[in-house]
Amino acid sequence: MSFSLVKAMKSTHRHPLNKTFHLIGLSLYVFALFTLISHLIVDHGQNPMLGLTLWLTAINLFFAGHTIENNVGAMTIIVLLKYFRSQLHRNRLNRLSTLVASH
Repeated sequence: MSFSLVKAMKSTHRHPLNKTFHLIGLSLYVFALFTLISHLIVDHGQNPMLGLTLWLTAINLFFAGHTIENNVGAMTIIVLLKYFRSQLHRNRLNRLSTLVASH
């Protein structure tokens, strides 16, 4: 069975308020990253706290939207953390089985 990112996005972003929060959050997220990166590359005298505040606001909007949908576990960061945890677990099991097989 193949994974469809489009289907996953549609199934976890159904509520109109969640869609609105994500639209606003995505705009803030992009602007925040632009602000932070431009501050690091060329200091325009802009306060980096603005970028950090906008970035955290965007994350909170994403979180609020997924709370409304009752699927916080579908947030990108949560999915990535679960994936990395499973990979670490798989690597530990592989090392353990290799160690046991060699004895």
